[in-house]
Amino acid sequence: MKEKKVASKKPSAVKKVAAKKVVAAKKEVVKAVAKSVKPVKELKSKVKAVVAVDLSEEAKEKQKVIEKYAQKSGDTGSTEVQVALLSYKITRLSEHLNQNKKDNHSRRGLLKVVAKRRRILNYLQKLNEERYKVLIGSLSLKK
Repeated sequence: MKEKKVASKKPSAVKKVAAKKVVAAKKEVVKAVAKSVKPVKELKSKVKAVVAVDLSEEAKEKQKVIEKYAQKSGDTGSTEVQVALLSYKITRLSEHLNQNKKDNHSRRGLLKVVAKRRRILNYLQKLNEERYKVLIGSLSLKK
């Protein structure tokens, strides 16, 4: 007996049909993702609003420190301001480390900040001994 060959579609036609099905499936996936992305965007904006409140409080504290130690208005880079800001950062890190005793990454950061403050204080001591003593007294630091 002879077998009959079944007439089939051309391979290119099969590929086109398959490609259309894939494209349709992709569109469905994109629609599903788009529906789920909208709530995520809303949540992100809410989270940013909460973080912005915390950052503004921290920024206010920094601004107070800058105003207290600035040599003139708009001064943010003088050695006194730098040392005062580093001291503020050191106190915040110390409080964090008292609560999180095993946080060695932050501990290393604290040591780096302390070393930087020490270098700036050494520079100020060489530059102007009187300004150095006043700053040490106002920040109640040793040495």
